[in-house]
Amino acid sequence: MSAEIWDPGLQSERTRLAWVRTAVALSTGGLGAAGLAARAGLGPLLIAGFALAALCGGVLLVRTASRFRHVQRALHNGDPLDSRPDALLAWAGTLCVVTGSVSFVVIMSLAHG
Repeated sequence: MSAEIWDPGLQSERTRLAWVRTAVALSTGGLGAAGLAARAGLGPLLIAGFALAALCGGVLLVRTASRFRHVQRALHNGDPLDSRPDALLAWAGTLCVVTGSVSFVVIMSLAHG
């Protein structure tokens, strides 16, 4: 049994796949929700919020390859990792989706209730 705390490549590969899933969920969820809001005739601000979530997801997806290389290099060199910019993008996109979803439910409830 090895005393090393990481396996060469697999931890960063799993992390990369998790970031890809997050990015794809934000992108597709944001685009789908923006389309749904547009078909429902809701305001452009709500549509823009969902589109912003999709944009955050798209940027995260594009950054995946460079982030993976950076993580690999940092793990092999023992350097500290900093994923704050990507985490902020993920949180911003998630906040847009949550805010837009709550607004969507409230607007639709008021319109039909």
